[in-house]
Amino acid sequence: MAIIDFQFLSNTLATTTSISILLPEQEDWWSGGNKTTYPTLYLLHGLSNNHTTYVRNTNIERYATEKGVAVVIPSFDHSFYSNMAYGHRYFDYFTKELLPLLPTLFPLAQEREKTFVAGHSMGGYGAFKMALSCPDRFSKAASMSGVMDIDYILHHPFDNFSVEAITGGKKTLHGTPSDLYHLIRKNKKSQIELPELYQTCGTEDFLYEDNLAFRDFLQSENIQSTYTEAPGEHDFKFWDKSIQNVLEWL
Repeated sequence: MAIIDFQFLSNTLATTTSISILLPEQEDWWSGGNKTTYPTLYLLHGLSNNHTTYVRNTNIERYATEKGVAVVIPSFDHSFYSNMAYGHRYFDYFTKELLPLLPTLFPLAQEREKTFVAGHSMGGYGAFKMALSCPDRFSKAASMSGVMDIDYILHHPFDNFSVEAITGGKKTLHGTPSDLYHLIRKNKKSQIELPELYQTCGTEDFLYEDNLAFRDFLQSENIQSTYTEAPGEHDFKFWDKSIQNVLEWL
């Protein structure tokens, strides 16, 4: 597996940013003879993490090698994968810049059926947000210990980032494009084909109840999804095993 630290000037962010890219290696890969494109997992980090998180804290390289899957890990700061009220337009950066750009530079699949998104914590929320906002781009999405109700960040104080920078001081994000429940209802009403959803959480995680509520919501809306749980907390011991299971599910 080749591990590439890709740095480029993003027009959307108006700054240089970094992405970790893991690519399966073939015998003729470096000679330019291999024209294969690989099933691609966009893997989204949690709060206070960045593009190096999964390479440093999990066995993602080994798991992806076994499955023959390319993995793309961008950096999204503390954005909750949004166009921030006071900050960068990270949602546009991902959906309008990265998704079209990267397959032109690397052997990454562009077909919906070979394009997936997953993440943990803030990134679990982000994975579902991206997949439900762009259901034509992703065939599968997985959330590991994700924030399922976006209003959670409004009611729980954080010391390491500004919620107001994301929300602009709004008292609720329910019913907006940041609300996963709203996106499910909107897509269902429009009869849009949804990606397959996979949701997992540790039973000792502080987001466990939040995940149970979203699981029950999906069932009440007759949305086909896979839900798993296991003993575990909000940490990489749980997420390392989870990302292996996600790759098996893909």
